[in-house]
Amino acid sequence: MTISIENSQVLALQVVTWLMGNQALCEVFLGATGANETDLRERISDPEFLGCVLDFLLLDDTWVIEFCDEHGLPYLSVMQARNCLPGGEQMHWT
Repeated sequence: MTISIENSQVLALQVVTWLMGNQALCEVFLGATGANETDLRERISDPEFLGCVLDFLLLDDTWVIEFCDEHGLPYLSVMQARNCLPGGEQMHWT
């Protein structure tokens, strides 16, 4: 998968769909972000919100592995997608 802003947004939308299919994890996501289902519907096309979705997934390697295995993606694809969305820029200290 070529990493671009558009591909990153598509991957994040796949994560949202995956989260919605996992009731327990969806509740954790909504609790951790303070979002509700209305927020999800209203902000689903917001690149900053999609970055937050990827941030949440990246909190646990097990979640990344489960998502990537189900979608046939390399494990690094989630981090690469996150880096393309607002707030995901890598810090360079040198």
